[in-house]
Amino acid sequence: MRTLLFFSIFALGCATGAGALNTGKPMDPVPNPITQTGALVLRERAKDVSPEQLVSPEFQALITRMVDAMRKAPGVGLAAPQLGVSLRVLVMEDRPELQASLTPAELAERERVPVPLRVLINPTLTPIGEEKVTFFEGCLSVSGYAALVERFREVEVSGLDERGQPQTWRVRGWPARILQHEVDHLNGTLYIDRMVSRSFGTLPQVKALYGGKRIEEIKQTFGVK
Repeated sequence: MRTLLFFSIFALGCATGAGALNTGKPMDPVPNPITQTGALVLRERAKDVSPEQLVSPEFQALITRMVDAMRKAPGVGLAAPQLGVSLRVLVMEDRPELQASLTPAELAERERVPVPLRVLINPTLTPIGEEKVTFFEGCLSVSGYAALVERFREVEVSGLDERGQPQTWRVRGWPARILQHEVDHLNGTLYIDRMVSRSFGTLPQVKALYGGKRIEEIKQTFGVK
């Protein structure tokens, strides 16, 4: 996952490299392990995590791998299906250094604030109110592209943490957008299913055309209210 700070595109999903067989021969470069659109794991409802799974070493190792991948990308969120794992778990973290290239005005427009690491297992997301906001999104599972996506401004999410303890979290602005994007992944939905299709473009094109512009100006370009 890559966060493009100039105009706050965020792309979600990154995985660590796979190992190679010890054949004694030189290893080929490790291919990009990010699951790309077209893979069925991205188009199905991920499976609930059982109490037995949650406490298993394998599941705890998956969480560690997800956090490590998210930070190395770097990015602000990751869902297990983007690693090819059909389980309902996501991680998110929006560190200050990922926001460093945004002006105070851009941060305020997006309601983007630092978010400490969160792990959400079997999350249930509920919109709060009817207000929606539109910004660009990208995703490494749709590598190299971005588009405008409308999301609820405020949401509440309930689920379990990495220790299996219940948690409820109510957020608005950019953290709410990240949560909606990641929970979509757990339900087999990609941002391209929700995008303003006419705004879809390559990352370089989107950056060149709309970087530094206010979102209201961008929306007018595409006739978005």
